[in-house]
Amino acid sequence: MSLYQTEHQLTQDAIGVSRQVILKGARLVKLFVTVGAHARYPKKSDWNLHRLECGVLSKLDKDRQKSLTPSIRLMVKLYLRRKLQSEKLIPITVTDNYNLVGALVSRILAYINPFKLACNAHTICDSELRPLGTGLYPIISIINHSCFPNSVLVFEGRVAVICAVQRIPKGTEVLISYIETAGSTTTRQKALREQYFFSCACPRCIKEGNSDDIQESAILEGYRCKDGGCNGFLLRDSGDKGFICQQCGIVRDREEIKKLVGEINLLSEKASKLVSSGFNTEAGATYKMIEKLQLKLCHSFSINLMRTRETLLKIFMELRDWKEALAYCRSTIPVYERVYPVFHPLLGLQYYTFGKLEWLLGDTADACKSLTKAVDILRIIHGTNTPFMKELLIKLEEAQAEASYKLSSMN
Repeated sequence: MSLYQTEHQLTQDAIGVSRQVILKGARLVKLFVTVGAHARYPKKSDWNLHRLECGVLSKLDKDRQKSLTPSIRLMVKLYLRRKLQSEKLIPITVTDNYNLVGALVSRILAYINPFKLACNAHTICDSELRPLGTGLYPIISIINHSCFPNSVLVFEGRVAVICAVQRIPKGTEVLISYIETAGSTTTRQKALREQYFFSCACPRCIKEGNSDDIQESAILEGYRCKDGGCNGFLLRDSGDKGFICQQCGIVRDREEIKKLVGEINLLSEKASKLVSSGFNTEAGATYKMIEKLQLKLCHSFSINLMRTRETLLKIFMELRDWKEALAYCRSTIPVYERVYPVFHPLLGLQYYTFGKLEWLLGDTADACKSLTKAVDILRIIHGTNTPFMKELLIKLEEAQAEASYKLSSMN
């Protein structure tokens, strides 16, 4: 394990890394998470560990198996690995260091029902925030949460990097977000209570219930005015029979909203099944129907509408329909800018996708602007020497060179 600090980054290597491995025809293997970067089948030297873990987990009833979170599995895995190494049944590697995890494992074993335990393991993602596995980082795990964090957690391989996204004065606590921050205070607090068993008292959350917070919640997760030309947000009327637009005063009937919500839920179930079955063309058509209903129901800055458009973006990217993909990527940008801080990695990555699509479709000048915005955000998070950022900077240089050539050709 290594821990070191640079000018605006704190990094730590994982003492345990897991990724889910599914082996066809091996039921027990589906139950556990394997440590290390395994290929499809584990190495011979790991079979002792696999066998022991399978033996433990196979004795659990189905309800307890469902309660096994990746973090709990990883802690059990580390305990078993340490046991086998102490008995010299498997070798000790240079990356094994249990000084910090020993106390954590002891506490898990002391719990009457360890399956109710939550631990701050982290989902390891690549530079584009695609999940790769789970890692245990004891020092990183003690960093507290805020819904308005001054730092973000990113990964360079298996190394966790805490990167400041704003100036942090000396003596100020470093804070990251444990959850998706795009959502109302009520939604964020619910997620924190269910996943981490605490309520947040950050600058955003202490505003819960005041007029600004109520308005933001109604915009992000509520309903739009019935008048298409009005951009107001709705609140329930005193009789709970409908919702009143706070800008123009038009009342929207509760039953009408209920009907639209029902239609969207039915279509969402259908669309989800189509995606999981690989029917992307049909799924795209269904999600377009959902978007059409959401445009009638939701505010233009709705999180639900944004998520539908994100899904459509992914579908059309897979279908290689670049024009449709660009249109949906463009429609998400204003919402991203509203719900995420200026230097949030998701905002930077969305600009990166936007710029690549613009460039692919020949709009080189606008592509340069979008890629520049991506660089301005992501260089704060990743620096400029990571492979991901080097690739992004090369793309920006190439796009700028192409734009310059086009301009000179026109002249």
